[in-house]
Amino acid sequence: MNKNVGSLDRGLRVVAGLALLSLTVIGPKTLWGLIGIVPLLTALVGWCPAYTLFGIRTCRTPQ
Repeated sequence: MNKNVGSLDRGLRVVAGLALLSLTVIGPKTLWGLIGIVPLLTALVGWCPAYTLFGIRTCRTPQ
């Protein structure tokens, strides 16, 4: 697994993931907010399977 998610992309994924997870506690209180785990995990690992599928890389150097 080579990293394909850059630092700005990772930061945005963390923000989006936390916002989605907050939907389980604040707002509609629905379990659909658990989908926020996906962007958090991809930000943590630095690898996105969808980016691999489409050949996208936001990371500058391969690691």
